Order: sequence, then C-alpha cells, then structure tokens
Amino acid sequence: MKKVEHAFETGIFSSRWILAPFFVGLILSIVVLLGGFSKELWHLITHLGSLTETETILGILALVDMTLLANLLIIIIFSGYESFVSKIDVADHEDKPGWMGKVGFSTLKVKLISSIVAISGIDLLRTYMQLDNDGTISLEIVKWKLLIHGVFVISGLLFAVMDYLTSKSGNNH
Repeated sequence: MKKVEHAFETGIFSSRWILAPFFVGLILSIVVLLGGFSKELWHLITHLGSLTETETILGILALVDMTLLANLLIIIIFSGYESFVSKIDVADHEDKPGWMGKVGFSTLKVKLISSIVAISGIDLLRTYMQLDNDGTISLEIVKWKLLIHGVFVISGLLFAVMDYLTSKSGNNH
C-alpha cells in the first residue's frame, strides 16, 4: 500500500508541470504586448509634429500602461513558476533581480493588486484627459471607472493589511 501511496504522491507532485504551458503563454503575451508598445511608440515618433499635447500625453500614458502590465507579467511568471513549479537556477547571474526567489505567494498578491491599482489609475487618467477632447466619453463611464478604481484601491489596502497581520502573527502559510 505504501508503494501505491508513494506513486500517487509522486504523480501529484509531478502534476505541477501542467502549469508550465501557462507561463509560456504569459511570456508570449509579453511579446504581443511588445508589438502593441512598438506600434504606439512608432505612432508617437512618426506623428511627432502633428500631435496635440493631449494626444502626446495619452500616447505616453499608453506606453506606461503597457510597461506596467509587462512588469506585472514578469513578476507573475517568475514568482508563480518558482512558487508552484520549480526554482529558477540563476543564482550566480549578475542580472538576477533582487526580489527573485524572495517573493512568496502573499507578497505576490499585494504586488499584483498594487499593479492593478496603478494600471487602473493610468486608465482613469487617460479617461480624464479624453473628457475635453471629443465628448465621446459619457459621465456614466467615468462613474463606473471611478467606482472600479475605488474597489481596486480598497482591495489593495485590505490585502496589504491582511498581509501585515499575517506576517505579525507568524502564520505565513
């Protein structure tokens, strides 16, 4: 019976590799994001003289938004892979990020919600910048975006408080 149990547990442990294609998909999504970033950057460069101040700011905010999303994906890929699949063996590499290997699931949740709040804030700023442009953004959309952003902020604060309380209690599971 012990052999069956060991084989079953080995199978369960090995099943963590099913997550690997998800991380490959996230890496490919960064490549897709790079395409959108390049397109937006090219648009800004090629229309440099004809863009209004608002269009320039909106274009730059779009670039910042995509950069934050790419950073978020990297954090999710590294932390998720190391937490659930396997350790990444780059201990001696000079470019290894300082946070790599130190971001646990609890910290990942806080970083994730913080990034979502930042991305939502940038989207809200872009909406605000477009209000005076052409009038295509309704007050209803602005209200919904403000409400959603507020929910993200409150969720982020609650996650941070829960993380803090959990770390103080010594129960980091």
